[in-house]
Amino acid sequence: MTPNGTTPNGTTPNGTTATITKPVPVRSAARPLRAGPLSLRITRRPLVATAGLAVAVFAVVMLSAFLGDFPLPASDVLAALIGQGTSATNFVVLDLRLPRALCAVTIGAALGASGAAFQALTRNPLGSPDIIGLTSGAATGALLQILIIGGTALAVAGGAMFGGLATAVIVYALAAGRGAVGYRLILVGIGLNAMLWAVNWYLLISANLQDAITAQVWLVGSLNGRSWPQLWPVLGLVAICLPLLMMASRPLGLLEMGDDAAKALGVRAEKTRIVVVILAVLLAAGAVATAGPIAFVALAAPQLAKRLTGSVAVSVVPAALMGAFVLATSDIVAQRLFAPAQLPVGVATGAVGGLYLVWLLLSEWKRDRG
Repeated sequence: MTPNGTTPNGTTPNGTTATITKPVPVRSAARPLRAGPLSLRITRRPLVATAGLAVAVFAVVMLSAFLGDFPLPASDVLAALIGQGTSATNFVVLDLRLPRALCAVTIGAALGASGAAFQALTRNPLGSPDIIGLTSGAATGALLQILIIGGTALAVAGGAMFGGLATAVIVYALAAGRGAVGYRLILVGIGLNAMLWAVNWYLLISANLQDAITAQVWLVGSLNGRSWPQLWPVLGLVAICLPLLMMASRPLGLLEMGDDAAKALGVRAEKTRIVVVILAVLLAAGAVATAGPIAFVALAAPQLAKRLTGSVAVSVVPAALMGAFVLATSDIVAQRLFAPAQLPVGVATGAVGGLYLVWLLLSEWKRDRG
């Protein structure tokens, strides 16, 4: 008789047959990564996808250095990149092409991370800065500075920051109730977005012709003429806000389960939400201040990254890398599609993003119907 009450041949004393099963070891897809007291659980597919996105972003930046209206041999471009080029090649590669590509990468990363934060907060793929009115508010602040107050590029950036933050406060206050999340925040933002664009168009038609033309080009979203002085402010903003958003990614992920569940797990829901909103608005406003309100990058990048990594929740770092890749690639298309004429990059992102928005709305409608 065995300890579990069966005979050695697998039968019980009353003659019935007993089935003895061996425990099957469960292999977890997540592996712990430990560094001293810190521990991080990672899975293979998100890690590989994020690394692949980083390589793709680097490849697009290098491709941008080789492409342009002024043809250069590959050897001259490489010599300029390693600091051994002539004054002419250094000017073309290091002063014209490279800073523009880095501006595209940095602005795209800011928009992607901002979109990921808002989509996680609202638990909705439509929750992005350009849908809920934050980029429109930043554009209003910048237009007031350009057309009425006047000032330097730094003043325009400050106006965009102020406009974006003011819009976020208004949207949050109007949507507040039992947690400013979900469709209520999106619907309030859409309504305010329409009102702000009405103000923007009024400012345009009230301005003199030359200022209106300049502002209209800026409103489309353009990287034309962007160089090192425009890169450093937004790069510094991304370098500060993106790590802070990464630190908030765990409580942000818990907030996606709802406020009650997050509070039960020790998350200060309202405090976390306010901090994340401030960081996301700063990133979106900084991107708008540098290149204008570039459409659909903040909307599409987090969802594309989510599908690529196979994650259940929206992640900040893959979304930032996807935004950088999408905007840098769109800028190459905008430069070379009708060369030597250069389109604003917002035209390329708007054309592709419009189709993406139609697909997203149809998929959400089918899911609700199902």
